[in-house]
Amino acid sequence: MFRLYSLFALVDLALLVIALIDCLSVEEFAIRALPRGLWVFLILLFSPIGAIAWFVAGRPARAVQLSNGTVWRPGGGFPEDQRPRRGPVAPDDDPEFLRGLAASRKEDDQIMKNWEADLRRREEELRRREKDLRPEAD
Repeated sequence: MFRLYSLFALVDLALLVIALIDCLSVEEFAIRALPRGLWVFLILLFSPIGAIAWFVAGRPARAVQLSNGTVWRPGGGFPEDQRPRRGPVAPDDDPEFLRGLAASRKEDDQIMKNWEADLRRREEELRRREKDLRPEAD
């Protein structure tokens, strides 16, 4: 029984050391899910669960070999702060979208003016009808 426990302790120690070295040697921007300090804390405190969690959820994603022979890396291989931007990020940054909104607003304003004019006309007709139907007091 002692041999089994010592084997488990040795495997746990090896897993802890390998996970810790791996976590400390990976570049900061490539670490997933949590910051490096928190991963080190989890690996040391929750052994062997922390080490297993590091290998499953914390390590950088591996590069994928595509069918055309090129290598695809998540994020294009750039750190998040150095990643080039392609086109507008949000609709508010897209000048064409904003021009479309301005044109749409003009159309909406015209529709609203027509609707208000129609409403005024109908109200005047109702007032005239009410005035015609009311008996005049002498």
